[in-house]
Amino acid sequence: MLESRSVSRLHALIQRRDAGDFSLVDLGSRNGSFLNQRRVSIPQVLKDGDCLTVGDQELVFRNPQSAPGAARMLPDLRNEPTTALHTHSLTTIVVVDIRDFTPLARTVPESVLSQTIGTWFLRVGQIAEKQGSWAQKYIGDAMMAVWVHDDHSRMSGDLLRALRAVSEINAVTSAIHLTLPLPAPLRIGAGVNTGPAIVGGADYTALGDTVNAAFRLEAATKDIGIAVALGEGTHQQLQDPAGAFQSRAVTLKGYDSPMPAWTISFEDLATFVGPASSH
Repeated sequence: MLESRSVSRLHALIQRRDAGDFSLVDLGSRNGSFLNQRRVSIPQVLKDGDCLTVGDQELVFRNPQSAPGAARMLPDLRNEPTTALHTHSLTTIVVVDIRDFTPLARTVPESVLSQTIGTWFLRVGQIAEKQGSWAQKYIGDAMMAVWVHDDHSRMSGDLLRALRAVSEINAVTSAIHLTLPLPAPLRIGAGVNTGPAIVGGADYTALGDTVNAAFRLEAATKDIGIAVALGEGTHQQLQDPAGAFQSRAVTLKGYDSPMPAWTISFEDLATFVGPASSH
């Protein structure tokens, strides 16, 4: 907590990333977050000694392990027990990405861009958490959310909540231009995949082919011109008796052969998941 009227209630986030380093994320603050006198518009990696300005508050980021030569001074922890890693947990990975973000960054002021991406991160994170996501990661202009299926009997309900999160994220994304001076409504694409992954650790990470495929599915939505693409594992566990999702083979970068996927528009997804949850 920073006692200052210039600091927004939810101003910024310092997040540990999978590689062990840290990044600064502005959460759509009124007065902005600055790293070494430059306004942060997308997550920025922090280094030891960086100067952070939050409103009128100046902070110094200290992380000696990130300083030059620090790797030589670190103890050898290869034989230490891994912290809370669970191998092959059944997970659903949701990856949501803002479409055409690079052209947008060239056409709006940096202050507006920072508020836009920060507002988006804040709102999509709140939605994912409300719908039961175990963890969220912010990467550039994308967000990854993880659902861990500890109770297989609740699988279909978990998947419905993950898809409801995607639908609600689309709704709030398309409305951001109503409060910020953007040239047009923002659009997103989403990839959803279910399967085993390594999850846990002090930085709440998720690793494995299931995660990689979710990112590739999201990227494929741009190529095939569709809003949402589900992997085979997700659709197999989802109750879809009316056939709301359309089956098609998609080519995923890094995979040797086309893979089955199930696609749907945001309009049909909203109908499929039903009204927004009040919980």
